[in-house]
Amino acid sequence: MDIENKQKKKLTPQQALIKAQQSCAYQERCQQEMRNKLYEWGLYSNDVENIIADLITNDFLNEERFAKSYAGGKFRIKKWGRIKIKTELKKRNISDYCIKKAMQEINDTEYIKTLQQLIEKKNKEIKGKKTQIHTYKVAKYAISKGFESDVVWELLREE
Repeated sequence: MDIENKQKKKLTPQQALIKAQQSCAYQERCQQEMRNKLYEWGLYSNDVENIIADLITNDFLNEERFAKSYAGGKFRIKKWGRIKIKTELKKRNISDYCIKKAMQEINDTEYIKTLQQLIEKKNKEIKGKKTQIHTYKVAKYAISKGFESDVVWELLREE
């Protein structure tokens, strides 16, 4: 039997609230992520909004806390740059205020150090002499990770 054809059991609002609280307690979530989950669980918009309000009131959902945790984690673990982190937070409908707060979680010194390490690692991976093409490939990689192009090129010129 196909997984997609399998009928999902719809949850009552009370069951959904408990499941949502457990989900939020396990890991920081944003409102949009939780809202999507609640709709997946077969709830209607009125119930979804009531549950979201309840989760916010009881501090299970907190957009600023989510944004800070998300930004810090993606920077430290995935080595993402500020541009990519901001873009991903915007996709999750996080407010500009929360995004600004999240960006403050990233220390400027650590940011440059991480970018330097990323460049160093990519330099070793690319075979051949250091040519313009080599440098371009390294820059393209760092920029694709969400680092600002002017910062990337400045560091590459210093090499």
